[in-house]
Amino acid sequence: MEIERPEWLAQMEGILETLNEGVLIRDDCDHIIYVNNCFTEMIGTPASELLGRGPSHFYSGEDYDYIMQQAALGQRLGQHRYEFFIPRADGTRLPVIISGRLLEDPDGREFGIITFTDISEQKQAEAQLRGANAQLEERQNEIEQELTLAARVQQSLTPTGLLWGHVAVEAFYLPVRTIGGDFGLVRPAGEGHLNLLVCDVSGHGISSALVANRIYSELMMHLGRGDALEKVLGGLNRFVLQNLGASGFYVTLAAARLTDAGHRMTFAGAGHPPGMIVRPGKETRLLESQSMVLGLLSEAIAPNATLEVELAQHDRVVLYTDGFTEVFDERGEMLEVGGLQAIVEAAASKPLPEMKQDILDGVAAWRHGPPADDMSLVLMEVL
Repeated sequence: MEIERPEWLAQMEGILETLNEGVLIRDDCDHIIYVNNCFTEMIGTPASELLGRGPSHFYSGEDYDYIMQQAALGQRLGQHRYEFFIPRADGTRLPVIISGRLLEDPDGREFGIITFTDISEQKQAEAQLRGANAQLEERQNEIEQELTLAARVQQSLTPTGLLWGHVAVEAFYLPVRTIGGDFGLVRPAGEGHLNLLVCDVSGHGISSALVANRIYSELMMHLGRGDALEKVLGGLNRFVLQNLGASGFYVTLAAARLTDAGHRMTFAGAGHPPGMIVRPGKETRLLESQSMVLGLLSEAIAPNATLEVELAQHDRVVLYTDGFTEVFDERGEMLEVGGLQAIVEAAASKPLPEMKQDILDGVAAWRHGPPADDMSLVLMEVL
């Protein structure tokens, strides 16, 4: 087929050959009258085999219908840009951006100038990104499943309310994330004594939860042997220094051991917010920690690490982590121990489960926004 080339094409040909995009020019009969070298390299076919051809030489079926729809759209708009592919001589498809515009020569003949931009590297990068995202999503699902299992394990360690002789206990635990570094403990040793404890490992999330589980296991070993509370503190301090010291974690806790049917209590704290003894008609007594934070200094345990307290009927003991006191209102003011004490005292005349709920509600009412720290709470009443 003889191809008629307009005069203006000879003037443009030198410029078109310098472009790094494929260029195809068709006449008003949809026949190719020119392709540049870049296009022939892209498609893998010499120009001599392309001249005079039309769209049906390259596309068929739905692909042909689509390309003709795009050509008709370009005819109406005067210019058009879309993403598609061009078939190559080796049977593969080259992804491209196709840009077309109409040109009318001085004789009134209409020509289409079509450019093809190779986007194969972009498509490869997108495919790699999709693969990476799929792997990340799969790993994220695995992590979420593992965290769900870890949360179940940690929740299984969460103390629940119980009745030990004439002592009633209520407990609460809420990690700020799926798992956390706080935990509480309510553990009877037969009829001999009842151990109550709240512990707070520095930080949040997975690392703190792992450390908390190690601390829990070590603590259970000491309590299982019936160690005195000052010995428990000393053992935990050595354990953290020797096994976790390099990691930068530290631990605070408040522990109470009840004997004599709940009428006698030994209290021990290590760098922890003070426990509270709420007595009907009397001023609340704060139980301050005698020892320092565990895991920082070998001499953290005080010589007189414990306090001995006589309890009467209806006395209540409150142990909590700083997730209850280090909360801020919308003005940026912290609730602190005094604010929590006021909430505790206002709820102290109610049944123990209602008292617990009032404490939770009171802290939530003060707090601006969701919890920012793990929360553990243990309440005890002598009946």
